Amino acid sequence: MLKTRVITALVLLAVLLPILFLLPPVYVGAFFLVALLAAAWEWSRLLFPEASRAAWLYALFCLAIILFLLGMQNTAWQFSLLLLAVIFWFFVAPFLLARGMNLSLQKLRPFYVALGFILLPATWFALIFLRELGLVFLLTTMALVWVADIGAYFVGKACGKRKLAVQISPGKSVEGAIGGLLLCYAYALVCVLCLPFEATLFGAWAIRFGWVPMLLMVTVLAVFSIFGDLFESQLKRLAGVKDSSHLLPGHGGVLDRVDALIPVMPIAALLAGLV
Repeated sequence: MLKTRVITALVLLAVLLPILFLLPPVYVGAFFLVALLAAAWEWSRLLFPEASRAAWLYALFCLAIILFLLGMQNTAWQFSLLLLAVIFWFFVAPFLLARGMNLSLQKLRPFYVALGFILLPATWFALIFLRELGLVFLLTTMALVWVADIGAYFVGKACGKRKLAVQISPGKSVEGAIGGLLLCYAYALVCVLCLPFEATLFGAWAIRFGWVPMLLMVTVLAVFSIFGDLFESQLKRLAGVKDSSHLLPGHGGVLDRVDALIPVMPIAALLAGLV
C-alpha cells in the first residue's frame, strides 16, 4: 500500500510541478478543472452509487456552471457563488456536523445534489482567483491546509486522547487539532517574515490589518480545513463507503485529497479580496 501511495504521489507531482512552474496560468486552471470534475463525479457516486451515467452528467453539469459563469464575464456572479459557499460553511456545515451520523442520506440527497453544484465550482473559481494574485500566493495558501493536516496527524498520534468527532472520524483528536493549529501559526509567521508581504495572504493581512487579525484569519482557515475533512468523512459514512473512489491508487479518490481545500479556498479568496 505504501509503495502504491508513493508511486501515485510521484506521478501526480511529475504532472503538477511542470504545469505550475513552466506553463502559463491557463494550464493550471485546466488541471484544477479536471480535478474538480473528477471530484464532482465522485460526489455523485457517493449520492447515487448505482447510477454511473448520472455521475458523468453531474460532472458535466458542474462544467456547464463554470463555463456559464466564465462566459458571463461578470465577477459579481462568481463572487456570489463564492459567497454562497462561504455562507454554507459558516452557518450550515457546523449544524450538519453536530448531528454526527443522525442524518438520513436518503432524505438529504436532493440537498447534497444542489450543494455540490455550489461548493465544487466555487472551489475552482477560488483557486483561479488566488492564482491570479500570484503562484506563491496560491501555493502558500494551499500549503496551510497541508500544514494543519500534518500537525494534526503527528500531534494526534503522539498524544491524542480526546476524540474530536468520534462518530464521524474516530481517528481525529482535540489534541491533534490544536497541534495542527499551532503549526499553522508557526507556518504563517515564517511566511510573513521570509517572503514579501504582498506575496502571501498572511503577509498581506499582517501589513493591512496587523498581526492579531492575521492570526485570527489563520485560525479560521485551519478550523475550516478540519470542517472540510469531517464533512467529507460524514458524507462517506452516510454513503457507507471508505473512500470517495479509487481514482488515485493508494490514496482513494480526488475528494479524499481535496476535502479540506473545498471550504478553505473560497474563504481565503474572499479574505484576499479584502486586501
